[in-house]
Amino acid sequence: MPTVGTRPAGARPGAPVDRGDPAPPDLRLAGLAVAAWLTALAGLYLTGWTMLLVAGLAAGLATAATVYLTGVLGRPAAPVRRYGWIAVAVLIGVVCGATATAARLGVRDAEAIRALVDERATVTVAATVTDDPRPVRRVPGRPAAFLVAAELTTLTGPDGRRVRAPARLLLLAADPGWKGLLPGQRVTAEGRLAEPRGGDLTAAVVLVDGPPVRHGPPSWLQRAAGDLRAGLQRACEPLPDEQGGLLPGLVVGDTSRLLPTVEEDFRATGMTHLNAVSGSNVAIVVGAVLLLARWCRAGPYLAAGLCAVALVGFVVLVRPSPSVVRAGTMGAIGLAALAAGRPRAALPALAAAVAVLVVLDPELAGDAGFALSVLATGGLLLLAPRWRDGLRRRGVPAGLAEALAVPAAAQLACGPVVAGISGTVSLVAVPANLLVVPAIAPATVLGVVAAVVSPFWPAGAEAAAWLGSWPAWWLVTVARYGARLPGGNLPWPGGVLGALLLGALTVALLVAVRRPVIRRLVAVLVVAVVLGTLPVRLVAGGWPPPGWVVVACAVGQGDALVLPVAEGRAVVVDAGPDPTAVDGCLRRLKVREVSLLVFSHFHVDHTGGVTGVFRGRRVHAVVTPAWPEPAGGRDLVRAAVGGTPVAAATVGWTWRAGAVEVTVVGPPYPLRGTRSDPNNNSLILRATVAGVRILLVGDAETEEQRALLDRPPPGGLRAEVLKVAHHGSAYQEPTFLDAVRPVVALVPVGAENDYGHPDPGVLARLSRGGARVLRTDTDGDVAAVQAGAGLAVVARGPARQGR
Repeated sequence: MPTVGTRPAGARPGAPVDRGDPAPPDLRLAGLAVAAWLTALAGLYLTGWTMLLVAGLAAGLATAATVYLTGVLGRPAAPVRRYGWIAVAVLIGVVCGATATAARLGVRDAEAIRALVDERATVTVAATVTDDPRPVRRVPGRPAAFLVAAELTTLTGPDGRRVRAPARLLLLAADPGWKGLLPGQRVTAEGRLAEPRGGDLTAAVVLVDGPPVRHGPPSWLQRAAGDLRAGLQRACEPLPDEQGGLLPGLVVGDTSRLLPTVEEDFRATGMTHLNAVSGSNVAIVVGAVLLLARWCRAGPYLAAGLCAVALVGFVVLVRPSPSVVRAGTMGAIGLAALAAGRPRAALPALAAAVAVLVVLDPELAGDAGFALSVLATGGLLLLAPRWRDGLRRRGVPAGLAEALAVPAAAQLACGPVVAGISGTVSLVAVPANLLVVPAIAPATVLGVVAAVVSPFWPAGAEAAAWLGSWPAWWLVTVARYGARLPGGNLPWPGGVLGALLLGALTVALLVAVRRPVIRRLVAVLVVAVVLGTLPVRLVAGGWPPPGWVVVACAVGQGDALVLPVAEGRAVVVDAGPDPTAVDGCLRRLKVREVSLLVFSHFHVDHTGGVTGVFRGRRVHAVVTPAWPEPAGGRDLVRAAVGGTPVAAATVGWTWRAGAVEVTVVGPPYPLRGTRSDPNNNSLILRATVAGVRILLVGDAETEEQRALLDRPPPGGLRAEVLKVAHHGSAYQEPTFLDAVRPVVALVPVGAENDYGHPDPGVLARLSRGGARVLRTDTDGDVAAVQAGAGLAVVARGPARQGR
């Protein structure tokens, strides 16, 4: 008999009917999915035989539990049966995850392939490309490289032996012929095998020098998708760089033209999901269709059908690779639940999808994108409907309530994983995502239109892309200003522990706020914390610290030093190896103009980032050393400076502006026949900033340091701050360090570099001499700061991957 709801006495007509407490959710499929997921994740770091043993033990326990719960030995109590079947589902999940992973591990760890990998043999591989080639971040002076995921068909060893196995390969190729490959293409290449990183199902890495030999074209579907993507890129070429690079990323996940500055702003504001095909991105994009359907008063089935059509079209456009299919599956489940208004029924569907995907591809268990997709969809199912209904009960219009609930729920659910990856908690992510919701749908629809019409109507495609650039401009603007808000990102422990800690706090908070008294208390505490900490952070100003006189940028294994001239203006000495890294440092320092750009010498780790210095800034003058080698770095500088005045400086050259004075004090004469002539002819600069003496010595090694001791500059070598030469290498003259006697020693150096920099003995000598030593590999951007009559040091903290 149907349950009849009751309305409290005196309630107005149309008020919600109290139907009693909802039935508890069915957790059996959820337990199975989580168990399969975690088992597969553990299996990626174990052996196939270990996983088979785990599967056998779990199968035995599941069988025994099933016999007991079915009443063969007596009927157990109701609570035992309820939780017992959940335990059985968990054990079945362990069996599924362990068995599937063991089968894939058997292929990955096949003895024939493993032996060739251990030998680092040169082999010929015939394989099928499984994903688009991904460009590796280019190091200036070296050729571009591409990572190509492929499935092995045949591997031929140096002795002619052939191995046939569906093993996964990762090809690292330098030839530009790999760039245009499409998923599904069959290729042959020759290369040297290398050990994979582990933690996935990749059997080997193949280092390839030559071009691929292609065997036939890809499928018509992949060719069509490739033509549409290329057409969208052509339609976006006339647009401003920021919008023109963002629109293809928003529509099809193509971020090849996305400016690093925009990428960093999106990362800081928690909007990165818009630049990549993820479950969260699919849900938000197709969610615009759902909002439109409900605005037109479409029924739940029609709305779900329209969303399905939009989702299929989106997947076809961005290519149905495994990652896209995974993202589409998660997005489809969340949207179907929202369209039908039955999130409880959709939770088992989500669990079943997770279990099936993990069994089909156990490598997904270790994919952060997979975790974000699942959590975002779970947030859409469990949190968004409750929040939407709560807002509607408080008078918020239906469309606005859903627009607020969807991104907030997805962001809260994904927060622990994001915090674990980036080591930060974004306070601006939810507001930023709420602000951009109205712009996502028009930008995406117009971008899709531009892609679809581009093959036969280029002018129409450009018009659609131009219209789409306006909502894209709004996305860029929100990201830019959100990233600059003081206190927008708070530090948080990184890694698995940080993610688990924030996850536990999130769950505890969600449970606690179900009680009105605790909800009000939490609201009061949040307001108090915000009002108490925000003014402090606004006054403190974050980074750069007040009174800074020099900053050593964390740019990896290279040098980039900044001296402040005035508000928004600075002197930059060296540019590091990477344009994005030096540009990011200058943006954090709010440098809009470079009064003087100095290169100590032409090695790529000092010149490779030159284009990043010029990115969005006016550079007034450039100074280089007289020593012209190496030619590669010199040519990089010449190509980047354009019409900017360039001068080759020698000893005695001086530059002044405001409270900054820069003088070249070395090399006192050209040095030849040394261990490294470019290093030993580095420009050595003595800078004075607000009365603080700073010695910047490039990569000067013992020969140049001794030459400077023999011919010291007027005023001697004494300085309060020393930029330690050559990343703290062992090639230092002890008497030179003693002559400088710095209070602060800055060591620009890359983390886990292959050179053994910095040398522990050099650091120990500096410390014994009374210097405070800071390293960019462990401390991040580091600054020397005037503090009363002395100096202080401030470290911004190490940069984290994935941030």
